[in-house]
Amino acid sequence: MEVTTIEYIYQLFLTCQQKITTDTRKLELGSIFFALKGDNFNANGFAQNAIEGGCSYAIVDDESIANGNTLLYVKDVLESLQLLAKYHRSLLKIPVIGITGSNGKTTNKELIHAVLSKKYNTYATKGNLNNHIGVPLTLLAITSKHEMAIVEMGANHQGEIELLSNISDPDFGLITNIGKAHLEGFGGEEGVKKGKSELYKHIKLKNGKLFINADDETLLNLSGDIEKITYGLKDEYDVYGTLITGSEFVDFKWNTKFISLENVEIIKTNLFGHYNFINVLCAACIGHYFEVETKDINQALTEYMPEMNRSQVKKTDNNTLILDAYNANPTSMHLAIDHFIKQNFKSKLVLLSDMLELGDYSKLEHEKILNQISTHDTINAIFVGVLFYEHKNKFPQYQFFMNGEDASVYLKKQNFKQYNILIKGSRGGKLEKLVEYL
Repeated sequence: MEVTTIEYIYQLFLTCQQKITTDTRKLELGSIFFALKGDNFNANGFAQNAIEGGCSYAIVDDESIANGNTLLYVKDVLESLQLLAKYHRSLLKIPVIGITGSNGKTTNKELIHAVLSKKYNTYATKGNLNNHIGVPLTLLAITSKHEMAIVEMGANHQGEIELLSNISDPDFGLITNIGKAHLEGFGGEEGVKKGKSELYKHIKLKNGKLFINADDETLLNLSGDIEKITYGLKDEYDVYGTLITGSEFVDFKWNTKFISLENVEIIKTNLFGHYNFINVLCAACIGHYFEVETKDINQALTEYMPEMNRSQVKKTDNNTLILDAYNANPTSMHLAIDHFIKQNFKSKLVLLSDMLELGDYSKLEHEKILNQISTHDTINAIFVGVLFYEHKNKFPQYQFFMNGEDASVYLKKQNFKQYNILIKGSRGGKLEKLVEYL
């Protein structure tokens, strides 16, 4: 059977009002179903179910079930989804900002979205749809009504950002930072650096521009001669600022190049952790570049409320929780603990779970975190997961549990009250499930 062309699928995509689905549990009437495959599933077998459930078309790569009518055959469904997104992107005439980095991708995306939305109809990656499937779905959700787009790109191995950049073709690039994340897949810190900088290479080929933390020497060195819009601590940058200390939240001032901060208002945010200062400054820089009024930038940053367990403060009947448990790597965990330790809280507890995908670096990096905490004997600590657990005998002053279920039994009995509790760990730790016991 003849392979269906991307151009033909695109016309169907427009006819279907840009409605795409990849999950038969979440079918949308009149949409196109893409029968993706994975290690443990093959959606070709559900294509007919999708049609019967209300989809107008299904894209399949099993020739035996295709009928050339509602079930359309392609050689590779995933590749077709990506090519469709790339084709759609090529027709968009709006600025696209591509974001990647080891830490803070989603927080930066949400802050920038909040700022740009004060002036533009802005579309940004929903949730965490930032991989080889999520990025195409993000692009295909952009309509003619949108004036700006922010595309988050995640990766755990080299070549992935190159692929996602090729699909999304951003005009502007932002690498938040380069740290110790996905060390196993990238092959160490140098591999992370090489993988993340694939975004810079794409921007250079396109003659685009970078938004860059000019205080970060690693990023500056990688950026070479690409045109830059800079932000950081020095007044020579396009946008610069200073952190106002005294609060556990990010309070700061910002202004443009060589203009004094003296009479500038202090912006008070709801973001816990001074490590988030550079993220709000980045959002201010991007807003300023795209000519969002200063008062609107400040309002957006003041009103922004973190969610999805990212730098989120939650008060329960018994305690104050700092929920930063969406993900973790050695860099982000160290920064979160360091900031927490410095706060003048009466009773402190850290609840941490394993950092994943570190490969040969895993044992050393978990021990470093334990050593960091052990230098402060006023802090109580609970560790969840097999990677922390293997250090149990070296740190008898702390509680270690193999899994969340065992930790929940302990927490039920303890009944912690009037504590400030930092909750941090990789997604696999599912620490948010322990919140009900705190």
